[in-house]
Amino acid sequence: MRMAGHDVLMVSGTDEHGTPIVVQAEREGVSPKELADRYNRMIVEDLQGLGLSYDLFTRTTTRNHYAVAQDLFRTIHRNGYLVTKTAMGAISPSTGRTLPDRYIEGTCPICGYDGARGDQCDNCGNQLDAIELRNPRSRINGEAPVFVETEHFFLDLPALADALGSWLQTRTDWRPNVLKFAANLLDDVRPRAMTRDIDWGIPVPLPGWEDNPNKRLYVWFDAVIGYLSASIEWARRSGDPDAWKAWWCDPAAESYYFMGKDNITFHAQIWPAELLAYGGLNLPTEVVSSEYLTVDGQKFSSSRALVIYVRDVLEQYGPDALRYFVSVAGPETQDTDFTWAEFVRRNNDELVSTWGNLVNRTASMIARNFGAIPAAGPLGDADHQLLAAGRSAFATVGDHIQHHRLKQAIGAAMRTASQANQYLSQQAPWKESDLERRATILHVAAQVVADSNRLLAPFLPHSAQQVHEALGGTGSFGDRPEIREVADLDGGPGYPVITGDYSLRTTWASRPVVPGTRVPDPAPIFAKFV
Repeated sequence: MRMAGHDVLMVSGTDEHGTPIVVQAEREGVSPKELADRYNRMIVEDLQGLGLSYDLFTRTTTRNHYAVAQDLFRTIHRNGYLVTKTAMGAISPSTGRTLPDRYIEGTCPICGYDGARGDQCDNCGNQLDAIELRNPRSRINGEAPVFVETEHFFLDLPALADALGSWLQTRTDWRPNVLKFAANLLDDVRPRAMTRDIDWGIPVPLPGWEDNPNKRLYVWFDAVIGYLSASIEWARRSGDPDAWKAWWCDPAAESYYFMGKDNITFHAQIWPAELLAYGGLNLPTEVVSSEYLTVDGQKFSSSRALVIYVRDVLEQYGPDALRYFVSVAGPETQDTDFTWAEFVRRNNDELVSTWGNLVNRTASMIARNFGAIPAAGPLGDADHQLLAAGRSAFATVGDHIQHHRLKQAIGAAMRTASQANQYLSQQAPWKESDLERRATILHVAAQVVADSNRLLAPFLPHSAQQVHEALGGTGSFGDRPEIREVADLDGGPGYPVITGDYSLRTTWASRPVVPGTRVPDPAPIFAKFV
């Protein structure tokens, strides 16, 4: 979208107040904050290594985020959409300690999945209460919890149901799976607890509650607010504290939320309800949810040791091979099973043999025959057709990207590369005795390689720089995200963020290659995996 000339604000951060942090911290004998600090830095390094061009990737343990989340809570309460109710909370019978919902697992009462959590079933995606689980058990020691009465604030979703329904009816161009799931949520709208019995999280900012060490905002009240608080932090760091309002208060601004399907509930119901209850802020333009990328038919889960760590893949295979696989074979509209064999096949048969081969054969023939990009002579029909295909692909690929059809987008870009490979095979410049014709063929090939590089740059930003240099380009082909160590704006401890100056925008359009540009002997862009 930046390449296409749009103003973009891309924000996110690590969500650090969930009970999984508390559970893991207890296992390791460290504080939740220590564990959150460690994982935050690892995630920042991984996402920067993948080349994700955040304007700000931050975290939810900043004082800025606390202030923004507490302001939303107070305002929503003042507007009448947070009400107190008595609920049933879980207690460990052996220790007497409160067991927050994610400390509890059991069988989902809706789909029968054994391993549902006390707040949600990852198998069917439905929200749950721990007391609804069949055969509930503590994740700490396996014992059955005891349920006792406890008081909490609930978001009054029934009072917001009509507004939510009216809004969803306007979202006709969402992915069908997302829209159907979101609409089904309205069939069972009930108040949802927005506080929890836990000592790790944001204090409840109301008299009589704020000093209670065991009552905190529910993580899924505060986590989704991270998009807003990250935007506010970005604005404060930019020198214009009000800059965030252009993205959140201007009706012309569009907002897109990217996630897996287990988060549809929170982004198509809970977060829009919070925004409606608060007032004056833009609702999501689209919730862009993928299905699950599974391994051996099961959802990735670090707690169940079904996990592939990003940094391990980066170290062994590099970022663009992973980015390519997720783009071309990811679970965009249906669950997709990851296998190493398919990962290797996609890399070797497509990324290396199609795109890498086109770049290398074009650059090597230019370097060997001319030493620089040659000027074109008279163009024939085949030349015009390939050049037109390269130019027209920007509209096709761009439209797919704009509508989040990423598989179709990268597929169309790769087809352009395949057409160029076919053109070279048919025109056979290595057999051409007419030097002007040979120059024309290689000029046309260089042009379409340059066009294809722009088309693939959103997916393959690291190799885009190498392709740029293989055709004699100098300087940076687009800007890269960087990690910066920053101080908390409000006096808390410092932390790493991902940010960057993305003013060097590679244009989303064909740009003529320049005859006479020196082309060195190329090195392979991609490596085959075994």
